[in-house]
Amino acid sequence: MTRHLLWQLGVALVARLVLNTSRRMPYTFAPTFSRGLGVPLTPITSLIAINQATGLLGPVFGPLADRWGYRFMLLLGLGLLAVGMLAGAAFPSYAALAVAVTLAGLAKIVFDPAVQAYVGEKVPYHQRGLAIGLIETAWAGSSLVGIPLVGLLIDWGGWQAPLWALGGLALLSVGLVGRLIPGDHHPHATSGGRASYGQAWRRVKRRPAVWGMLAFTFLACLANDAVFVIYATWLESGFGLTVVALGTATIAIGVAELTAEGLVAGLADRLGLRRATTGGAALVVLSYGLLPLAAHSLPLALVGLFVVFLAFEFSFVAAMSLFTEVLPAARGTMMASNLAAAGAGRVVGALVGGVAWLAAGLVGVSVVAAFASALALACLIWGLSRWRSKSTG
Repeated sequence: MTRHLLWQLGVALVARLVLNTSRRMPYTFAPTFSRGLGVPLTPITSLIAINQATGLLGPVFGPLADRWGYRFMLLLGLGLLAVGMLAGAAFPSYAALAVAVTLAGLAKIVFDPAVQAYVGEKVPYHQRGLAIGLIETAWAGSSLVGIPLVGLLIDWGGWQAPLWALGGLALLSVGLVGRLIPGDHHPHATSGGRASYGQAWRRVKRRPAVWGMLAFTFLACLANDAVFVIYATWLESGFGLTVVALGTATIAIGVAELTAEGLVAGLADRLGLRRATTGGAALVVLSYGLLPLAAHSLPLALVGLFVVFLAFEFSFVAAMSLFTEVLPAARGTMMASNLAAAGAGRVVGALVGGVAWLAAGLVGVSVVAAFASALALACLIWGLSRWRSKSTG
Protein backbone atom coordinates (compact mmCIF):
# COMPACT_ATOMS: atom_id res chain seq x y z
CA MET A 1 0.00 0.00 0.00
CA THR A 2 1.17 3.51 -0.79
CA ARG A 3 1.65 6.17 1.85
CA HIS A 4 -1.31 8.11 0.46
CA LEU A 5 -3.55 5.07 0.79
CA LEU A 6 -2.40 4.60 4.37
CA TRP A 7 -3.40 8.20 5.09
CA GLN A 8 -6.82 7.48 3.58
CA LEU A 9 -7.21 4.43 5.81
CA GLY A 10 -6.21 6.55 8.81
CA VAL A 11 -8.90 9.11 8.00
CA ALA A 12 -11.43 6.29 7.55
CA LEU A 13 -10.43 4.89 10.95
CA VAL A 14 -10.93 8.25 12.68
CA ALA A 15 -14.25 8.86 10.92
CA ARG A 16 -15.52 5.39 11.90
CA LEU A 17 -14.43 5.98 15.48
CA VAL A 18 -16.61 9.11 15.55
CA LEU A 19 -19.50 7.26 13.89
CA ASN A 20 -19.34 4.24 16.18
CA THR A 21 -19.06 6.38 19.31
CA SER A 22 -22.09 8.39 18.21
CA ARG A 23 -24.12 5.27 17.60
CA ARG A 24 -23.13 3.49 20.83
CA MET A 25 -23.51 6.58 23.04
CA PRO A 26 -27.28 6.24 23.69
CA TYR A 27 -26.85 2.67 24.97
CA THR A 28 -24.48 3.72 27.73
CA PHE A 29 -25.91 7.12 28.59
CA ALA A 30 -29.65 6.60 28.14
CA PRO A 31 -30.34 7.50 31.82
CA THR A 32 -28.26 10.68 31.42
CA PHE A 33 -30.26 11.80 28.39
CA SER A 34 -33.47 10.90 30.20
CA ARG A 35 -32.59 13.13 33.16
CA GLY A 36 -31.24 15.92 30.97
CA LEU A 37 -34.41 16.14 28.91
CA GLY A 38 -36.78 15.42 31.77
CA VAL A 39 -38.43 12.49 30.00
CA PRO A 40 -38.93 8.87 31.13
CA LEU A 41 -36.30 6.30 30.23
CA THR A 42 -38.64 4.38 27.90
CA PRO A 43 -38.74 7.06 25.16
CA ILE A 44 -34.94 7.13 25.16
CA THR A 45 -34.65 3.35 24.82
CA SER A 46 -37.19 3.55 21.98
CA LEU A 47 -34.69 5.74 20.14
CA ILE A 48 -32.11 2.99 20.56
CA ALA A 49 -34.49 0.56 18.85
CA ILE A 50 -34.96 3.03 15.99
CA ASN A 51 -31.19 3.41 15.76
CA GLN A 52 -30.82 -0.37 15.37
CA ALA A 53 -33.67 -0.57 12.87
CA THR A 54 -31.90 1.81 10.49
CA GLY A 55 -29.45 -1.00 9.75
CA LEU A 56 -32.18 -2.81 7.84
CA LEU A 57 -32.16 0.03 5.29
CA GLY A 58 -28.63 -0.88 4.20
CA PRO A 59 -29.74 -2.56 0.94
CA VAL A 60 -31.39 0.72 -0.10
CA PHE A 61 -28.11 2.65 0.06
CA GLY A 62 -25.68 -0.01 -1.16
CA PRO A 63 -26.64 0.19 -4.85
CA LEU A 64 -26.52 3.98 -4.61
CA ALA A 65 -22.86 3.71 -3.60
CA ASP A 66 -22.22 1.57 -6.67
CA ARG A 67 -24.09 4.09 -8.82
CA TRP A 68 -22.97 7.44 -7.40
CA GLY A 69 -19.51 6.55 -6.14
CA TYR A 70 -18.02 5.66 -2.78
CA ARG A 71 -16.56 9.09 -1.98
CA PHE A 72 -19.98 10.70 -2.35
CA MET A 73 -21.50 8.22 0.10
CA LEU A 74 -18.65 8.70 2.58
CA LEU A 75 -19.28 12.45 2.57
CA LEU A 76 -23.05 11.94 2.77
CA GLY A 77 -22.75 9.66 5.79
CA LEU A 78 -20.48 12.05 7.67
CA GLY A 79 -22.69 14.98 6.69
CA LEU A 80 -25.76 13.25 8.11
CA LEU A 81 -23.89 12.59 11.34
CA ALA A 82 -22.74 16.21 11.63
CA VAL A 83 -26.25 17.56 11.05
CA GLY A 84 -27.76 15.15 13.56
CA MET A 85 -25.25 15.72 16.35
CA LEU A 86 -25.22 19.51 15.98
CA ALA A 87 -29.02 19.67 15.81
CA GLY A 88 -29.29 17.60 18.98
CA ALA A 89 -26.80 19.90 20.72
CA ALA A 90 -28.29 23.19 19.54
CA PHE A 91 -31.93 22.32 20.24
CA PRO A 92 -32.16 20.50 23.60
CA SER A 93 -35.41 18.63 23.08
CA TYR A 94 -36.53 15.04 22.73
CA ALA A 95 -37.41 15.62 19.06
CA ALA A 96 -33.92 16.95 18.32
CA LEU A 97 -32.30 14.02 20.13
CA ALA A 98 -34.50 11.66 18.11
CA VAL A 99 -33.19 13.29 14.93
CA ALA A 100 -29.61 12.98 16.19
CA VAL A 101 -29.90 9.30 17.08
CA THR A 102 -31.74 8.40 13.87
CA LEU A 103 -29.27 10.26 11.65
CA ALA A 104 -26.37 8.61 13.49
CA GLY A 105 -27.84 5.23 12.57
CA LEU A 106 -28.40 6.27 8.96
CA ALA A 107 -24.90 7.74 8.77
CA LYS A 108 -23.37 4.42 9.74
CA ILE A 109 -25.26 2.39 7.15
CA VAL A 110 -24.35 4.93 4.46
CA PHE A 111 -20.68 5.25 5.45
CA ASP A 112 -19.64 1.73 6.45
CA PRO A 113 -20.50 -0.19 3.24
CA ALA A 114 -19.00 2.63 1.18
CA VAL A 115 -15.69 2.61 3.05
CA GLN A 116 -15.50 -1.20 2.92
CA ALA A 117 -16.25 -1.15 -0.81
CA TYR A 118 -13.65 1.59 -1.31
CA VAL A 119 -11.05 -0.55 0.46
CA GLY A 120 -12.07 -3.49 -1.72
CA GLU A 121 -11.54 -1.39 -4.84
CA LYS A 122 -8.25 0.28 -3.88
CA VAL A 123 -6.39 -2.25 -1.70
CA PRO A 124 -4.88 -5.37 -3.31
CA TYR A 125 -6.59 -8.60 -2.27
CA HIS A 126 -3.47 -9.94 -0.55
CA GLN A 127 -3.56 -6.91 1.80
CA ARG A 128 -7.34 -6.74 2.26
CA GLY A 129 -7.33 -8.29 5.74
CA LEU A 130 -4.75 -5.76 6.90
CA ALA A 131 -6.78 -2.81 5.61
CA ILE A 132 -10.19 -3.97 6.87
CA GLY A 133 -8.70 -5.09 10.19
CA LEU A 134 -7.18 -1.65 10.72
CA ILE A 135 -10.34 0.35 10.05
CA GLU A 136 -12.42 -2.11 12.08
CA THR A 137 -10.40 -1.30 15.21
CA ALA A 138 -12.69 1.72 15.36
CA TRP A 139 -15.44 -0.60 16.65
CA ALA A 140 -13.53 -1.72 19.72
CA GLY A 141 -11.99 1.74 20.00
CA SER A 142 -15.40 3.32 20.39
CA SER A 143 -16.06 1.29 23.54
CA LEU A 144 -12.53 1.50 24.95
CA VAL A 145 -11.80 5.15 24.08
CA GLY A 146 -14.83 6.91 22.60
CA ILE A 147 -17.44 6.11 25.24
CA PRO A 148 -15.17 6.90 28.22
CA LEU A 149 -14.37 10.28 26.61
CA VAL A 150 -18.09 10.92 26.16
CA GLY A 151 -18.52 10.26 29.88
CA LEU A 152 -15.82 12.81 30.69
CA LEU A 153 -17.45 15.38 28.41
CA ILE A 154 -20.83 14.85 30.06
CA ASP A 155 -19.26 15.22 33.49
CA TRP A 156 -17.56 18.44 32.37
CA GLY A 157 -20.24 20.13 30.28
CA GLY A 158 -23.54 18.25 30.57
CA TRP A 159 -25.31 15.89 28.21
CA GLN A 160 -25.10 18.25 25.20
CA ALA A 161 -21.30 18.53 25.32
CA PRO A 162 -20.53 15.25 23.51
CA LEU A 163 -23.06 16.10 20.81
CA TRP A 164 -21.18 19.33 20.07
CA ALA A 165 -17.86 17.47 20.07
CA LEU A 166 -19.03 14.62 17.86
CA GLY A 167 -20.73 17.02 15.45
CA GLY A 168 -17.54 19.04 15.17
CA LEU A 169 -15.43 15.93 14.63
CA ALA A 170 -17.86 14.78 11.94
CA LEU A 171 -17.41 18.11 10.13
CA LEU A 172 -13.64 17.77 10.44
CA SER A 173 -13.91 14.26 8.99
CA VAL A 174 -15.91 15.62 6.05
CA GLY A 175 -13.05 17.98 5.29
CA LEU A 176 -10.40 15.27 5.60
CA VAL A 177 -12.30 12.80 3.43
CA GLY A 178 -12.94 15.49 0.83
CA ARG A 179 -9.26 16.38 0.83
CA LEU A 180 -7.63 12.94 0.84
CA ILE A 181 -10.05 10.65 -0.99
CA PRO A 182 -10.32 11.42 -4.71
CA GLY A 183 -13.59 11.62 -6.58
CA ASP A 184 -14.85 8.62 -8.51
CA HIS A 185 -14.17 8.84 -12.20
CA HIS A 186 -16.68 6.21 -13.29
CA PRO A 187 -19.69 6.25 -10.99
CA HIS A 188 -22.13 5.14 -13.68
CA ALA A 189 -22.60 1.60 -14.79
CA THR A 190 -20.83 0.29 -17.81
CA SER A 191 -20.62 -3.19 -19.22
CA GLY A 192 -17.58 -3.89 -17.08
CA GLY A 193 -17.78 -1.17 -14.48
CA ARG A 194 -20.00 -0.40 -11.58
CA ALA A 195 -23.62 -1.41 -11.60
CA SER A 196 -26.75 0.66 -11.75
CA TYR A 197 -29.38 0.16 -9.05
CA GLY A 198 -31.20 -2.58 -10.94
CA GLN A 199 -28.06 -4.23 -12.24
CA ALA A 200 -26.60 -4.46 -8.74
CA TRP A 201 -29.59 -6.34 -7.40
CA ARG A 202 -29.76 -8.64 -10.39
CA ARG A 203 -26.13 -9.57 -9.82
CA VAL A 204 -26.83 -10.29 -6.16
CA LYS A 205 -29.85 -12.45 -6.97
CA ARG A 206 -27.95 -14.49 -9.55
CA ARG A 207 -25.07 -15.42 -7.22
CA PRO A 208 -25.78 -18.33 -4.85
CA ALA A 209 -22.43 -17.62 -3.19
CA VAL A 210 -23.71 -14.23 -2.06
CA TRP A 211 -26.76 -15.74 -0.37
CA GLY A 212 -24.63 -18.32 1.42
CA MET A 213 -22.36 -15.60 2.76
CA LEU A 214 -25.24 -13.36 3.83
CA ALA A 215 -26.79 -16.35 5.62
CA PHE A 216 -23.47 -16.82 7.41
CA THR A 217 -23.52 -13.22 8.61
CA PHE A 218 -27.15 -13.42 9.76
CA LEU A 219 -26.65 -16.63 11.73
CA ALA A 220 -23.26 -15.65 13.16
CA CYS A 221 -24.64 -12.36 14.49
CA LEU A 222 -27.77 -14.11 15.80
CA ALA A 223 -25.57 -16.46 17.83
CA ASN A 224 -23.34 -13.69 19.13
CA ASP A 225 -26.16 -11.43 20.27
CA ALA A 226 -27.93 -14.35 21.95
CA VAL A 227 -24.91 -14.50 24.26
CA PHE A 228 -24.32 -10.75 24.41
CA VAL A 229 -27.78 -9.91 25.76
CA ILE A 230 -27.50 -12.35 28.68
CA TYR A 231 -23.84 -12.25 29.70
CA ALA A 232 -24.33 -9.44 32.25
CA THR A 233 -27.31 -11.25 33.79
CA TRP A 234 -25.27 -14.46 33.95
CA LEU A 235 -22.31 -12.78 35.67
CA GLU A 236 -24.55 -10.85 38.06
CA SER A 237 -26.76 -13.77 39.08
CA GLY A 238 -24.04 -16.42 39.01
CA PHE A 239 -21.20 -14.56 40.69
CA GLY A 240 -22.84 -11.53 42.34
CA LEU A 241 -20.93 -8.97 40.28
CA THR A 242 -21.57 -5.30 41.02
CA VAL A 243 -22.21 -2.67 38.37
CA VAL A 244 -18.56 -1.60 38.53
CA ALA A 245 -17.37 -5.18 38.08
CA LEU A 246 -19.72 -5.63 35.13
CA GLY A 247 -18.15 -2.56 33.59
CA THR A 248 -14.76 -4.23 33.92
CA ALA A 249 -16.12 -7.32 32.18
CA THR A 250 -17.36 -5.11 29.35
CA ILE A 251 -13.86 -3.67 29.00
CA ALA A 252 -12.55 -7.24 28.71
CA ILE A 253 -14.94 -7.81 25.80
CA GLY A 254 -13.71 -4.61 24.17
CA VAL A 255 -10.12 -5.79 24.55
CA ALA A 256 -11.08 -9.14 22.99
CA GLU A 257 -12.61 -7.35 20.00
CA LEU A 258 -9.57 -5.10 19.59
CA THR A 259 -7.25 -8.11 19.82
CA ALA A 260 -9.27 -9.93 17.17
CA GLU A 261 -9.19 -6.95 14.81
CA GLY A 262 -5.43 -6.72 15.30
CA LEU A 263 -5.08 -10.44 14.56
CA VAL A 264 -7.05 -10.03 11.33
CA ALA A 265 -4.81 -7.13 10.32
CA GLY A 266 -1.66 -9.09 11.14
CA LEU A 267 -2.49 -12.70 10.29
CA ALA A 268 -5.52 -13.07 8.01
CA ASP A 269 -3.71 -12.24 4.77
CA ARG A 270 -0.90 -14.66 5.62
CA LEU A 271 -3.33 -17.46 6.44
CA GLY A 272 -5.54 -16.65 3.47
CA LEU A 273 -8.91 -14.99 3.99
CA ARG A 274 -10.87 -18.17 3.24
CA ARG A 275 -8.93 -20.21 5.78
CA ALA A 276 -8.96 -17.42 8.35
CA THR A 277 -12.73 -17.00 8.07
CA THR A 278 -13.65 -20.69 8.16
CA GLY A 279 -11.11 -21.47 10.88
CA GLY A 280 -12.36 -18.59 13.00
CA ALA A 281 -15.97 -19.65 12.48
CA ALA A 282 -15.14 -23.20 13.58
CA LEU A 283 -13.50 -21.82 16.73
CA VAL A 284 -16.66 -19.80 17.40
CA VAL A 285 -18.79 -22.97 17.37
CA LEU A 286 -16.40 -24.62 19.82
CA SER A 287 -16.26 -21.61 22.15
CA TYR A 288 -20.06 -21.42 22.43
CA GLY A 289 -20.33 -25.14 23.07
CA LEU A 290 -17.75 -25.05 25.86
CA LEU A 291 -19.03 -21.88 27.53
CA PRO A 292 -21.17 -23.70 30.18
CA LEU A 293 -17.98 -25.36 31.46
CA ALA A 294 -16.77 -21.89 32.43
CA ALA A 295 -19.70 -21.34 34.78
CA HIS A 296 -17.89 -22.84 37.78
CA SER A 297 -15.71 -19.84 38.58
CA LEU A 298 -15.55 -16.15 37.75
CA PRO A 299 -12.05 -16.24 36.22
CA LEU A 300 -13.11 -19.09 33.93
CA ALA A 301 -16.29 -17.21 33.00
CA LEU A 302 -14.33 -14.10 32.03
CA VAL A 303 -11.84 -16.16 30.03
CA GLY A 304 -14.72 -17.96 28.32
CA LEU A 305 -16.37 -14.70 27.32
CA PHE A 306 -13.04 -13.31 26.14
CA VAL A 307 -12.51 -16.32 23.87
CA VAL A 308 -16.11 -16.18 22.56
CA PHE A 309 -15.88 -12.54 21.53
CA LEU A 310 -12.30 -12.88 20.28
CA ALA A 311 -13.25 -15.78 18.00
CA PHE A 312 -16.43 -14.12 16.77
CA GLU A 313 -14.81 -10.79 15.98
CA PHE A 314 -11.90 -12.48 14.22
CA SER A 315 -14.16 -14.58 11.99
CA PHE A 316 -16.55 -11.67 11.35
CA VAL A 317 -13.86 -9.16 10.34
CA ALA A 318 -11.99 -11.76 8.26
CA ALA A 319 -15.28 -12.57 6.52
CA MET A 320 -15.87 -8.87 5.88
CA SER A 321 -12.44 -8.66 4.22
CA LEU A 322 -13.28 -11.68 2.08
CA PHE A 323 -16.73 -10.42 1.12
CA THR A 324 -15.29 -7.24 -0.42
CA GLU A 325 -14.10 -9.44 -3.31
CA VAL A 326 -17.26 -11.50 -3.84
CA LEU A 327 -19.10 -9.01 -6.08
CA PRO A 328 -16.48 -6.58 -7.46
CA ALA A 329 -18.90 -4.78 -9.81
CA ALA A 330 -21.36 -4.12 -6.98
CA ARG A 331 -19.24 -3.96 -3.84
CA GLY A 332 -21.42 -1.32 -2.19
CA THR A 333 -24.51 -3.48 -2.62
CA MET A 334 -22.72 -6.54 -1.25
CA MET A 335 -21.35 -4.81 1.83
CA ALA A 336 -24.61 -2.97 2.56
CA SER A 337 -26.51 -6.26 2.31
CA ASN A 338 -23.98 -7.82 4.66
CA LEU A 339 -24.54 -4.99 7.15
CA ALA A 340 -28.31 -5.47 6.93
CA ALA A 341 -27.94 -9.23 7.46
CA ALA A 342 -25.85 -8.54 10.55
CA GLY A 343 -28.45 -6.11 11.91
CA ALA A 344 -31.30 -8.54 11.32
CA GLY A 345 -29.34 -11.33 12.97
CA ARG A 346 -28.67 -9.21 16.05
CA VAL A 347 -32.34 -8.32 16.41
CA VAL A 348 -33.40 -11.98 16.22
CA GLY A 349 -30.51 -13.06 18.44
CA ALA A 350 -31.46 -10.60 21.16
CA LEU A 351 -34.99 -12.03 21.21
CA VAL A 352 -33.89 -15.68 21.06
CA GLY A 353 -31.19 -15.22 23.69
CA GLY A 354 -33.63 -13.86 26.24
CA VAL A 355 -36.10 -16.68 25.65
CA ALA A 356 -33.37 -19.35 25.84
CA TRP A 357 -32.04 -17.87 29.09
CA LEU A 358 -35.47 -17.97 30.74
CA ALA A 359 -36.07 -21.51 29.50
CA ALA A 360 -32.73 -23.20 30.22
CA GLY A 361 -30.20 -20.70 31.52
CA LEU A 362 -26.65 -20.56 30.20
CA VAL A 363 -26.80 -24.09 28.79
CA GLY A 364 -29.83 -23.20 26.70
CA VAL A 365 -28.22 -20.04 25.34
CA SER A 366 -24.99 -21.91 24.57
CA VAL A 367 -26.85 -24.64 22.68
CA VAL A 368 -28.73 -22.04 20.61
CA ALA A 369 -25.55 -20.09 19.89
CA ALA A 370 -23.50 -23.18 19.00
CA PHE A 371 -26.24 -24.53 16.73
CA ALA A 372 -26.73 -21.19 14.94
CA SER A 373 -22.99 -20.70 14.49
CA ALA A 374 -22.61 -24.26 13.16
CA LEU A 375 -25.31 -23.48 10.58
CA ALA A 376 -23.45 -20.25 9.82
CA LEU A 377 -20.25 -22.19 9.18
CA ALA A 378 -22.11 -24.60 6.89
CA CYS A 379 -23.60 -21.69 4.93
CA LEU A 380 -20.17 -20.10 4.62
CA ILE A 381 -18.57 -23.28 3.30
CA TRP A 382 -21.46 -23.76 0.86
CA GLY A 383 -21.17 -20.17 -0.36
CA LEU A 384 -17.41 -20.38 -0.78
CA SER A 385 -17.74 -23.60 -2.76
CA ARG A 386 -19.90 -21.72 -5.27
CA TRP A 387 -17.68 -18.67 -5.49
CA ARG A 388 -15.07 -18.61 -8.20
CA SER A 389 -12.55 -15.81 -8.01
CA LYS A 390 -9.18 -15.20 -9.59
CA SER A 391 -8.10 -14.20 -6.07
CA THR A 392 -7.67 -17.21 -3.84
CA GLY A 393 -6.73 -17.83 -0.23
